[in-house]
Amino acid sequence: MENFLPYRLSVLSNRVSQTIADIYQKRFGLAITEWRVMAVLGRYPDLSANEVAERTAMDKVAVSRAVARLLERSLIKREIHSDDRRRSVLALSEVGYSVFDEIAPMALACEQRLVATLDEEEKVVLDRLLRKLSGPGLVALREGG
Repeated sequence: MENFLPYRLSVLSNRVSQTIADIYQKRFGLAITEWRVMAVLGRYPDLSANEVAERTAMDKVAVSRAVARLLERSLIKREIHSDDRRRSVLALSEVGYSVFDEIAPMALACEQRLVATLDEEEKVVLDRLLRKLSGPGLVALREGG
């Protein structure tokens, strides 16, 4: 199992996420799922909860719980979509943006420390491989299933 690529990617992802999460959990009391929702809304405001789930590849129930906690803490706000009155959209609140503006640079600094172990050529290759696996590789996986 330790050589099985999906397992290795999952373990690496979990370790990196938890390392970064330790920073914002202590300072802001946010869970990984809550930060992921905030990170997406910081980049793409006015998404529905389903759209957040799609962009993060998180379970809809996990997104729903994270959204509820973020609403309780007034870190995000829910509004009726301006063009479709039946649709509600989420966005960071003013307080949410201030938290986002503190966490995002910390997360990017963690990323920089992680990839600093790679030389420039390795960084380019890693990016190319991740794009390839996320696009054509994932499509091929789905078609084979």
